[in-house]
Amino acid sequence: MMRQRWGRTAAVALGVTLGLAAAPVGGVAMAAGTTDGPVDGVVDGVLDAPADGGHDAPARPSWTSKDAAAYWTPERMAAAIAHAPGRARPRTTPVPPAGAAARPPAKPQLAPTARHFGGVPSVGVLFTVDSDAKTHHCTASVVHSPQGNLILTAGHCNPGTRAAFVPQYRSGATTQPYGIWAIGETFDYADRGTTGDGADLDFAFATVAPDARGRTVESVTGGNTLAATPGYTNKVTVIGYPSVRNDPQDRAVRCDTRTTRLTGTRQLRMECGGFYGGTSGSPWLTHFDERTRTGQIIGLIGGLNGGGPTGPHSDRTSYSPYFDAAIFDLYGRAIQES
Repeated sequence: MMRQRWGRTAAVALGVTLGLAAAPVGGVAMAAGTTDGPVDGVVDGVLDAPADGGHDAPARPSWTSKDAAAYWTPERMAAAIAHAPGRARPRTTPVPPAGAAARPPAKPQLAPTARHFGGVPSVGVLFTVDSDAKTHHCTASVVHSPQGNLILTAGHCNPGTRAAFVPQYRSGATTQPYGIWAIGETFDYADRGTTGDGADLDFAFATVAPDARGRTVESVTGGNTLAATPGYTNKVTVIGYPSVRNDPQDRAVRCDTRTTRLTGTRQLRMECGGFYGGTSGSPWLTHFDERTRTGQIIGLIGGLNGGGPTGPHSDRTSYSPYFDAAIFDLYGRAIQES
């Protein structure tokens, strides 16, 4: 297992760092509801930006989330969305698992379609200023943890050296409703990938720094709880943020659907249109509570091929790793070392 440790960079208006949250060890806990309302303007948290020297780089003067928000102005967000190439949920040619039977493409007319909506506080987007991904390139969700400082996304959604987590992202907003948050460390497996056995480990946690008032991201947005995948057939609510190049509305999408087994793998699949590039990391929630707007995370868009097939209707089919002991082991390390 590889843990990416990000150093702290000087406070210059050049970038921001991503914050990821983790889930409870050992099974399902009660979902943490929102204990504080939306931030009025920007969350002034500590931003830990990754050093450019690799793992375990020496600490440097810290960024704050105020610095991150100062960089990610509405104008910069709009410019990034307009000009940068997308980077998540890659649509590479699928590599069928050994022994898997060929399967005809799903009939588009049979799949439901996700609807646009206002989003929920515990799910948001990842922004980065890396040269290859200057837009929101993945989705992440706040996960309940003892420290209240973890988010979860797909393992292939490496945020790069400077990034930010924006809960309940609102395109074009003067201020984001729950602020712009910075992160310190990410936790993933060294052998995770999007093909072969590595696709079963395509998930990652990261820590989010507290704000200037000492609040954790979970105390502001609420958090979902990590749960073991109970089987291949589940009723789920999936929430994500397609990138604007794929979905010009640049808004959250939601789909209530059922999961099945991805043939020949130990992964889940679900059929619902509208989950284009940018939705990697989108949580698959069971027992979603419309009041608290939280649920139990039993999967996320990721896994084989980065979370879906190729083809003209690839947005209609999504995959997820199966949550078992591996994700709880990773979660346990995240909460112990954060």
